[in-house]
Amino acid sequence: MKIVETCLYAKNLEEIESFYSDILGLEIVMKEENRHIFFRCGDYMLLVFNPQHTRNVQTEMDGNPIPLHGAEGPGQLAFGVSVDEFEPLKEELLKKNVPIESEVDWPNKSRSFYFRDPANNSLLNLLHYTISIG
Repeated sequence: MKIVETCLYAKNLEEIESFYSDILGLEIVMKEENRHIFFRCGDYMLLVFNPQHTRNVQTEMDGNPIPLHGAEGPGQLAFGVSVDEFEPLKEELLKKNVPIESEVDWPNKSRSFYFRDPANNSLLNLLHYTISIG
């Protein structure tokens, strides 16, 4: 099993569109005004929903209801980056006035830096990441 898409929530989708497409360079795959924006992120999808819409307005696809959903407060998302991407990406974010909130060297020898999107979601970039469960 693997995750093929993940989602964050944001009330102002115009700010989110600008941030993820212009600042992070993600491709917009689909959007519906005031409901969602879907971005391609490598082989996966990042979905950003307006929770005021997705919690309250029933949507259907081919007559089948999409379950209502939504969350309040900042979420967190991690992007995996290569050695060659890590420092240049950090520098590019700083040039675009996106503050780096924190940098961490992890015990497994991975590194990360944290920053926020306009909806206050915590984003981080991981270098040399490994996942060990159990």
